[in-house]
Amino acid sequence: MKKMGSIRDAYGRALADYGEINPDVVVLDADLSVSTRTRYFAQRFPNRFFNLGVAEQGMIDVAVGLALGGKIPFANTFAFLISLRAAEQVRTCVCYARTNVKLAAAYGGLSDSKDGPTHQAICDLAVMRSLPNIVVMVVADAVEARKAVPVVAEYDGPVYLRLSRAEVPIIFDEDHILKIGEGVVLKDGGDVTLIGTGIMVGRCLEAAEALEKEDIKARVLEIHTLKPLDKNLIIKAARETGAIVTAEEHSVIGGLGGAVAETLSESYPVPIERVGIQDTFTESGPYFSLLEKYGLGVMDIVKAAKRAVSKKRS
Repeated sequence: MKKMGSIRDAYGRALADYGEINPDVVVLDADLSVSTRTRYFAQRFPNRFFNLGVAEQGMIDVAVGLALGGKIPFANTFAFLISLRAAEQVRTCVCYARTNVKLAAAYGGLSDSKDGPTHQAICDLAVMRSLPNIVVMVVADAVEARKAVPVVAEYDGPVYLRLSRAEVPIIFDEDHILKIGEGVVLKDGGDVTLIGTGIMVGRCLEAAEALEKEDIKARVLEIHTLKPLDKNLIIKAARETGAIVTAEEHSVIGGLGGAVAETLSESYPVPIERVGIQDTFTESGPYFSLLEKYGLGVMDIVKAAKRAVSKKRS
């Protein structure tokens, strides 16, 4: 059985550890520090931790002020709250002003499964991708969550870092190097390319194993940075495999699938299948059951790969 790891726990502990290294890091939370795991930072650095209460818009503005004062603020709350409730503040005070604010978006995708569609984030990546001047990142496992903290902190500018509540299989080892804007080749193959982001990366690897049993060799790419997108890696994969499948815990509109489709339509069109949540609201329920119900299962990726391969140019 594959080793599992908590993304939110890894992030919270890494943030506290990095706080020892960089005294300019400050952390803000909207009364969710137990959920976001910023409590670890608060316990070690109470004078650098600010609980703004249930006031997400105000939290973003306070983070902007701290950034303008030379600090490196990590503003933490649920992904749907950052991307929707605080969207105006993010747009105007963070992105337009290009302040050095780090937006840590917890409970991304369907991972806040029991609270239902009001709390699930299925359009946050589309919102954030559309804003100028911001990096958009989605980590795939606990190791990458830990690696992301110093990378995000040391980047000069706004970052949206999407995190999951879930425990998911560990993909990377401690030698993993995370660079903004650089995708990762996890498996080679010449028949089709599976491009995943977030928790769907592990499912792409499982799908590739299933496809191999049917003599379909799938390349697997991880795209942890949706913006800036590693267009060269994606175009290279399209040229060499001739078919693409994207997989994301997000609406098929405007997220990874949209970004890849935009890139290939302009540079190297090939058959593309997008695995994600269709144009629908979801519901509450057990997390992994919801992933299956809304088309995010391993077999959904397998079926999409077969459809893409069948459409390839002869």
